[in-house]
Amino acid sequence: MSDDRWVPPTVLLAVDLVIFTLRESRLHVLLIQRGIEPYQGALALPGGFLSHEREDLVTAAHRELAEEAGLGLDQLHLEQLGIYGLPDRDPRGRVVSAAYLAIAPRLPEPVAGTDASQACWTPVAQALSGDAQLAFDHEQILTDGVERAREKLERSALATAFCGPTFTIVELQDVYEAVWGVRLDPRNFYRKVQSVDGFIVPAGTSRKTEGGRPARLFRPGPRTTLHPPMTRPHGQADKETA
Repeated sequence: MSDDRWVPPTVLLAVDLVIFTLRESRLHVLLIQRGIEPYQGALALPGGFLSHEREDLVTAAHRELAEEAGLGLDQLHLEQLGIYGLPDRDPRGRVVSAAYLAIAPRLPEPVAGTDASQACWTPVAQALSGDAQLAFDHEQILTDGVERAREKLERSALATAFCGPTFTIVELQDVYEAVWGVRLDPRNFYRKVQSVDGFIVPAGTSRKTEGGRPARLFRPGPRTTLHPPMTRPHGQADKETA
């Protein structure tokens, strides 16, 4: 019998963050420009290693967001997107990353710090165009994050958070088009929105549109999950977001 003792492999644990917001009716993601190797100068999602062995993953995610982008968003709700652990995903060694997702309206401008030389909101279409050349496997993580965001708009009332206290159906449709990346038929969209009881409720007022015609205003209703869901159309041409 061999007396060789088993030695656990050296595996480093990291966090990566996919932070989405809407700016100018387009879905944007927070990216940083790496100030150190590997991939110095490349764009990447904010993130990094745990600072010590007892640091909680969510705590590490918030810390990295503050250190790399200057966003002290302690109240920002993060949900785990997935675990990424291909053996060659990081040239520094075996690194497993827990990716987290957040989608929030009206987020402030980021400020670069620590390992980042720049931090910016970038249109998702531009980030995934192939020209950005994201570091590590961050293109895959971002792609997965976009799909999760699109699913959340199907089954939750998240879209209303990106509108003002009161909004028109057209403004709500703009949110769905920006996140889903497709153009929607206004009549079908109006019918679907109205079919979900408690999704939106009349605000009792109206607002003049660009054409001068008044448009009814709505506000978020009490429902947080959508039944039936706002099913995303497939097979349509993508909306221009780049």
